[in-house]
Amino acid sequence: MKKLLGLVILGFILSSSIALAQPSLIVIFPQTNYQTSAQKIFFLGTAPPDGQVLINSKPITRSKAGHFSPSFPLQLGENLFTVRRQNQELKIKVIRLNTSLELPQGVAFAKDSLTPAVDIARLPGEVICFGAIAPPNANVSVTLANQTIALLPQPQQAELPSNLAALTGQNQPHAQSNVGNYQGCTTVATAADLGKPQFQLTLDGKTITQPGSGKIEILSRAQLPVSEVTVESGVARTGPSTDHSRLTPLPKGTRATVTGREGEWLRLDYGAWINSKETRILPGAVPPQTIIRSVGYRQLPGATEIVFPLQVPVPVSVQQSEGAFALTLYNTTAQTDIIRLDDDPLIYRLDWQQEAPGQVKYTFNLKKAQQWGYKLRYDGTTLVLALRHPPKIGNTRRKLLANFKIVLDPGHGGKETGASGPTGYLEKDVNLVVSKLLRDDLVKEGATVVMTREDDRELSLAERQAIISKEEPCIAISIHHNSLPDDGDAEKIKGFAAFWYQPQAHNLAIFLQNYVVKKLGKPSYGVFWDNLALTRPAAAPSVLLELGFMSNPDEFEQIVNPEEQKKMADAIAQGITEWFMSVK
Repeated sequence: MKKLLGLVILGFILSSSIALAQPSLIVIFPQTNYQTSAQKIFFLGTAPPDGQVLINSKPITRSKAGHFSPSFPLQLGENLFTVRRQNQELKIKVIRLNTSLELPQGVAFAKDSLTPAVDIARLPGEVICFGAIAPPNANVSVTLANQTIALLPQPQQAELPSNLAALTGQNQPHAQSNVGNYQGCTTVATAADLGKPQFQLTLDGKTITQPGSGKIEILSRAQLPVSEVTVESGVARTGPSTDHSRLTPLPKGTRATVTGREGEWLRLDYGAWINSKETRILPGAVPPQTIIRSVGYRQLPGATEIVFPLQVPVPVSVQQSEGAFALTLYNTTAQTDIIRLDDDPLIYRLDWQQEAPGQVKYTFNLKKAQQWGYKLRYDGTTLVLALRHPPKIGNTRRKLLANFKIVLDPGHGGKETGASGPTGYLEKDVNLVVSKLLRDDLVKEGATVVMTREDDRELSLAERQAIISKEEPCIAISIHHNSLPDDGDAEKIKGFAAFWYQPQAHNLAIFLQNYVVKKLGKPSYGVFWDNLALTRPAAAPSVLLELGFMSNPDEFEQIVNPEEQKKMADAIAQGITEWFMSVK
């Protein structure tokens, strides 16, 4: 009897412990007091699958395991949410920020609305524009260099969504009211340091004057400064901020004339902008110009190098297309009569053309459509372009990937956790699990696999890029799992996705996307051209894969399932092998 009683008590303790160990109501995102400018937000969390979970008294849909990610609209300001399951309750406050400039009250300019907001420099005769936000029906003007420019009310224009809108399919522009938006432009013909413009506003018989934030300088065309790139790869952009698109990086040592400034950004003579922190000014240097005569050629193991002897290192740009690689030299005039190019494993023919004054284009017609990576550098004043040869296909049927080196990059790590699933399971952990499984599959096929990380360590994006550049693999694959911006429909959006940036990686991205989606029967989220750190490396075709959505309750259950993880790794490995065979 005592023994039976003991068993009953033990059974009660065990069952109580199991009950206590069951996961309680959890909301991973958003945390209370979360701030966003989105019009709606999704709630990501989990609870035991039995019973209902209610948010603001409304039952929500959950997966079989109890996970949820419903979306709710947000009003401007504070939004209070109560999440309840049985006797558990969580209160979460979400604050929607107003990102539009508010019209000032009374005779005043809106705070921080006067533009230009930073110091700028322009060439003589270039248009300089000014702007301000002020009450409607005001008279607004700006005084600069003894001239007064009227700032006039502007008509309505479209507001563009951010680049992230492409990920949710909500990337259509919408009308934006321009009430209170005043703008006007002028030109100045001669070089001068004009100081800060003076803005003036008159309304209801009252007038105020306020200096602008930025000084304005007109550069002397005869004394333009010359900059030199001081970092290994200078980031050239289409405009003076990180919001602007990237252009071909400028190799260290590149020189160019500065034709404008905006804050810490320099406009270079061929049209690109670069941050001044990546350059130095060369005192007394004249605008860089060079001629080019003969072009050199040499074959190396695994690559062909083309050598361009120049008088000074000038800006360059690259354009890849199917079966061709084009290199443009700026501030360059051709005096070329002879180019040696033997029968090369990679290049069929080299053509060149003086496309415009100071602009020479070299086009390498390739023997095969697929390209395998390139590197650009300056040796003194000589530009060296290395074009990598196709890898040699494995020499045994059992080891199809023999002679192939592959870099695998498990995304995130350490403090960089990546996305979270509804249980709090972190993207960095599942990325590493799948990457190791994928590595094992590729090694079985004979590949040499280099992992950017093999444990939970923090690794910067620059360090990951450096590994790809140093190792010069046949391909580089970065493994990630997806999530959505605040206003994404997390309950519905799911699927596998591939991201590429360099044209040489496009075919690989398309192939893996189609192969994995078909092999596993997964939904396709899509193939994206995307300016990501792990798609930008040019030394090898580099692709980033998003294997599924941590934010989707149903897909998350597959993501954490060991059997599904193995199937995913197997499918990617098979897809990589099939792709190599298809482009040999």
